[in-house]
Parts: sequence; C-alpha cells; structure tokens
Amino acid sequence: MSRALIIVDVQNDFCEGGSLPVTGGAAVAKGISLVLDRAGDRWEHVVATKDYHVDPGAHFSEHPDYVDTWPAHCVVGTTGSEFHPELVTDRIEAIFHKGAHQAAYSGFEGKSEDGETLAGWLRGRGVTEVEVVGIATDHCVRATALDAAAEGFTTTVLLELTAGVARGTTDAALEQFRAASIAMTGKPVVAA
Repeated sequence: MSRALIIVDVQNDFCEGGSLPVTGGAAVAKGISLVLDRAGDRWEHVVATKDYHVDPGAHFSEHPDYVDTWPAHCVVGTTGSEFHPELVTDRIEAIFHKGAHQAAYSGFEGKSEDGETLAGWLRGRGVTEVEVVGIATDHCVRATALDAAAEGFTTTVLLELTAGVARGTTDAALEQFRAASIAMTGKPVVAA
C-alpha cells in the first residue's frame, strides 16, 4: 500500500490576480506547502496537475457562461499557466498536463511529459490511496477526485486545502463526493 498526494491546478490564473481567480487560491497554495513541509512523510508520492491550454476551442469565450465556457486561462507559455509562487514544488515527482485542445477538468485526463496517464503512473508505483487538494473544489478537484474513486483508488479530499468558486456548486461537489464514498476532511474555502 502506498499513498499519493495529488495537487490539482494550483496555478497563477486560478489564484488572486489571475485571469480566472478563485478567492483563497493563494492561501491554498501556501497551505499545501506548509503541510508538505510538516507532514511530508504522510505521502510516498506527490504529483500535480496543470490546466495547460493551447487551443481548447469552445472552452474559451469572450462572453463566458462560467459553466461550459470560461475566460482564457492557463495558456501554454504564459505566467498564468505556472504554479503559484507560494506552492513549493520540490516534492512534485510528475506533472500531468490537461486540456491542450479541449476542456479538461480531471487530472486523470492529463498526461506527463513522457505521455503517461495519471492512473498508469500511480498504479506503476503501487499507489492504492490518494489524497486530493487544490483548485477549484467544485470543478477540477471534484472531477479529479471522482475519477480517482472510479479508477479504484481509495480517495480523500482534504477540503481545508481546496478553494471553491461558489457555495452552490461546492456544496453539490461535496454531495457527489459522499455519493461516491470519497472521504473528506475539513472545510473548503468558499467566498461566495
């Protein structure tokens, strides 16, 4: 048995000052770094996901509905796609990029630089349990956690290390976690 931490999309564009900011994003980045420093031996492996858009088509819109369409964000080659500076990245063993040419919410849709999927990477290292943190609770954290459970990993969302976009969609995500037997700790940061 081995446990991994999955850090979801803690990128500049999803934190305060970014093109698609989530209130509390910078605090989540700092909190993850503190936990990695204090409880580093809790996880045998640490990985991260990144929204990494080249041309995601209808995912971007100049008139976004914030359901299916969004302002441009995390475009490859921009500072917005980089990890937030409060996130200490030295423990991250692999980064899984997602969404080059389409919308992609789950880290399990991403691939590492050598083309490996997140599920394959975890299984190849004997991981059976994952803990999920990051941004946003009600979007990419939700999709990643649900896919982790569907892939057969024992899954926990450390809500105190997540930030949600809105109360209604975050509450709906928590209900989905319960329905999928995903464990949860703490409470997410949600401004609205």
